[in-house]
Amino acid sequence: MKPEKKIFPIETMRHSTAHLLAAAITTLYPGTKLGVGPVIDNGFYYDMQTVEPLRISDFGKIEKMMKRIKEQNLSYVREELSISQARTLMRELGQDYKLELLDDIEKYGTTKIGEQTEGAIDNHSGEPTISIYRTGEFVDLCQGPHVEHTKDIGVFKLTSLAGAYWRGKEGNPQLTRVYGLAFETQEELDAHSAFLEEAEKRDHRKLGKELELFTFDDDVGPGLPLWLPNGALLIEQLETLVKETETAAGYKRVRTPHIAKESLYLTSGHLPYYKDSMFSPMELDGVKYYLKAMNCPHHHKIYATLPRSYRDLPLRLAEYGTCYRYEKSGELFGLMRVRSLQMNDAHIYCTEEQFASEFKMVNEMYVKYFKIFGIEKYLMRFSTHDPKKLGEKYVDQAELWKKTEEMVRNVLVQSDIPFVEVGDEAAFYGPKIDVQVWSAIGREFTLATNQVDFAVPSRFGLTYKNSNNEYETPLCIHRAPLGTHERFIGFLIEHYAGAFPLWLSPVQIQIIPVGLDHIEGAKKLALELQKKGIRIEVDESNATVGNKIRVAEKSKVPYMIVIGDKEIDLKAIAVRTRGSRDIVSMQKNEFIERIVSEIESKK
Repeated sequence: MKPEKKIFPIETMRHSTAHLLAAAITTLYPGTKLGVGPVIDNGFYYDMQTVEPLRISDFGKIEKMMKRIKEQNLSYVREELSISQARTLMRELGQDYKLELLDDIEKYGTTKIGEQTEGAIDNHSGEPTISIYRTGEFVDLCQGPHVEHTKDIGVFKLTSLAGAYWRGKEGNPQLTRVYGLAFETQEELDAHSAFLEEAEKRDHRKLGKELELFTFDDDVGPGLPLWLPNGALLIEQLETLVKETETAAGYKRVRTPHIAKESLYLTSGHLPYYKDSMFSPMELDGVKYYLKAMNCPHHHKIYATLPRSYRDLPLRLAEYGTCYRYEKSGELFGLMRVRSLQMNDAHIYCTEEQFASEFKMVNEMYVKYFKIFGIEKYLMRFSTHDPKKLGEKYVDQAELWKKTEEMVRNVLVQSDIPFVEVGDEAAFYGPKIDVQVWSAIGREFTLATNQVDFAVPSRFGLTYKNSNNEYETPLCIHRAPLGTHERFIGFLIEHYAGAFPLWLSPVQIQIIPVGLDHIEGAKKLALELQKKGIRIEVDESNATVGNKIRVAEKSKVPYMIVIGDKEIDLKAIAVRTRGSRDIVSMQKNEFIERIVSEIESKK
């Protein structure tokens, strides 16, 4: 009877595949120096420094070697060595980066890089030991665990290359990061590969360029997007939606400057916690000024301009404020990680009694937006503090932490909104919610945040008189339902694959004259539609109708109107809908009513 195959956790299998990759590369490229090779979602990567540069075209050869080693059914053998023995071994192998890790382990007892942890083990003899794993001739520092034999590994596929600074620090040597997928079955690998192919088609960086939405320029600076006319139109439509929604909900709009004195951020407490994420200060007349990294201190100052009563609360101050954050260059990614961001920000100042209803209204606003944009899957990620880190990572007010976290938890439960609770990820001034959403193809995004602040208002001396004519400090709710223009538009590009709904599309209708004789009629129709608030373009090129339609389809314009001899009187028009091959004749007035209704309803 054939023995039943042992099943290992998928993370263990992926970790073992990372070692398989390293074994294959060190075999094919002698002299390779290894960094670390952790498990990530759906696969693994390994950072390494090869004698000759790796290319995507090398993947076939590398995968072939990985499969050859796998078929040898080699054991993953764990050994424990003293630090000095491990150092001697790594020096013989020429693994300089592993020697650096050993130095840290000897000094601190452990070191953690990315998702991989290398740790010292106390063997109770007074001398610490370190674990290594041997797979045939390949040796690596590792805590494990691993599968038993290379044949226990499932299926894998190398996917991409990237540069990565050693230990994630600029100034350190740049290594080559090889990414790969690993699954138990070929079916799972094929399904995920198909997902990645679809994601590549929807890549917001690729579509952003094709649809002429935004660009980056070296002379402007990395992470500082330039919005092109089509992208600016998207922003205008989103801001119009937000302003209408927030005005109806009782928000008051404010505007604040892009810079402020150092003293503002010292008062708020942001500088000690977020200084590394802020641009370096400018010194003018002996005073340091910082680019604004967050809007809240400015809004607190607006609250403080007038004496407040409980009758004035809740006070909801909203602003699409531009903030600047110094993200590391290696972490910048299209619109998803930038240094200039326009935030759908607001701060709600309320009494403790008003908190539950205000927080619930904020969550309801999120859900409203989800329906408008067709976001069907979402989750609130409720982040709480770690009591052991009070005064270090979090403001030292234990009772207020306990109280506000319970308040947030109760509202989430009562609102019947899906949420998970995670520890030690709160803001320094209070609990927060990160809003996770999934695009149409199932990719997860962190869209926005919703935070409770019980600490900073008192730093600014913010008060209101209660019904007993006594001064109290208001609670503050920070919320940004649409996050930033940058991240949200990046999400929408993928979500819609660039084919935005009619109300959001930069160009809503493309009018296509059949010949030069039809241009005047096309312009006349365009003027009539523009008066209805519809965004129109007329293709006046000398191309064929087929070519003009292909251009409009590539630009993902929702509707095309073809104007030829039959339509010259503009009573009936020939309409083609995006994605359809059919051209349908419609009465002009009927079409206009339909378009206006579709725009207004935001279907």
